[in-house]
Amino acid sequence: MKQSLQLKVSQQLTLTPQLQQSIKLLQMSTLELGTEIERYLADNPLLERQDDAEPFEAPQESAAREEEGASRADEGAHAQEAAESWGSGSARGDGDEFDPLLNIAEKPSLRAHLAAQLGELSLSARERALLIVLIEETDDDGYLADDNEAIAASLPAELEVDADEIGYLRRLLQQLEPAGIGCRSLEDFLQLQLSALPVSAAATLAARIVDGHLALLGNRDYGKLKRLLAVDEAQIRDAQALISRLRPRPAGGFDDDDTRYVAPDVLVSKVRGRWLARLNAQVQPKLRVNSVYANLLQQQRDSAGALGGQLQEARWLVKNLQQRFDTILKVSEAIVDRQQKFFEHGEVAMRPLILRDIADELGLHESTISRVTTQKYLLCSRGLFELKYFFGSSLETGDGGECSATSIKAHMKRLIDGEDPKKPLSDSALAEALSGLGIQVARRTVAKYREAMQVAPASQRKTL
Repeated sequence: MKQSLQLKVSQQLTLTPQLQQSIKLLQMSTLELGTEIERYLADNPLLERQDDAEPFEAPQESAAREEEGASRADEGAHAQEAAESWGSGSARGDGDEFDPLLNIAEKPSLRAHLAAQLGELSLSARERALLIVLIEETDDDGYLADDNEAIAASLPAELEVDADEIGYLRRLLQQLEPAGIGCRSLEDFLQLQLSALPVSAAATLAARIVDGHLALLGNRDYGKLKRLLAVDEAQIRDAQALISRLRPRPAGGFDDDDTRYVAPDVLVSKVRGRWLARLNAQVQPKLRVNSVYANLLQQQRDSAGALGGQLQEARWLVKNLQQRFDTILKVSEAIVDRQQKFFEHGEVAMRPLILRDIADELGLHESTISRVTTQKYLLCSRGLFELKYFFGSSLETGDGGECSATSIKAHMKRLIDGEDPKKPLSDSALAEALSGLGIQVARRTVAKYREAMQVAPASQRKTL
């Protein structure tokens, strides 16, 4: 076959480094952006903050700094004494500067927390080692599901561990903080908590219900409970109230105080009768290219070298940051303009909205709208919302209009909150009630929305 050369012309989209950086910055959350900017400032000497700009921090952190500032004057003398007490051979590395971030206490894991408490008990080396094994086998909820025989059989035979010894160690484990660690099941943990309460008729009946009848209580089968236990509704109601106050997981709440801050990108307020969006200036980094270095590099282009690349990178970053916030503002303004009734009346007035609606209005791609609305937050008088919250599917109403899924869920919540707890509304009844509001929705759709709202079915919402 004879070889030949051919010239073909084709179009191909190439992501330039500048475009890649723009996309990367756009999809970052505000807090991620702050971390990224600090990295750029540390790595690029041609990039600097504007004279009136402060280092990036979330509003909560800024408030904390203001509170700390009030006490710093009184602490000055103590700080000076503490600084002088550091010798040349102190906890710092040789020649390294002290980094306070390395001295922040880290919250221990559940297993580390339990293991640390073993030092407070009078234990033999064998007991301590076996308790460490049980702690490692405990799941994240604090349960040790295997029975004593199974645990003993799983250990090396030469240790000669039997079920009675495991039972004794399990009881020790359950006394650690949080109490109840090592229980086999929910029933065991509930019984452990009930045994610690003062003796009463309600506690006695609650123990009987937990011991074999907990599923009936969960299914609200009060009639069968009354027959099996030979009690009346008032007694079951008291026992149910007592059980509902017990903890469902031994380790529940251990990590609940891990605070995570969210900084709003956009603020919405009412101006002359209309809701308007504006950028949150507190989270907008103010950067610029160092003019002195930039002028020197312009005069010595031939010898710029690596600094020339850093100059270009700094210019791209400043430009892409401005473009990022401009895009967030444009998208937010479009969302707020379409959802005026939500800001005025709440979720029941939410309009149907999809990404394509905003993309077509602004002349942007849907993927861009998706990046802008993910992990970007809007703060208004009704609370803090992710921008993606304002998008949702639509259903036709009885008068030929449209209603958003968010609005339907809000109507369902109002109906469920106002129902008779002794006769809760079924999915069919909810669909019928929505129809009376002009919203035509099938029973299976109501069930889907109810499950998404994490609301139990009517049979499980029934109370005495």
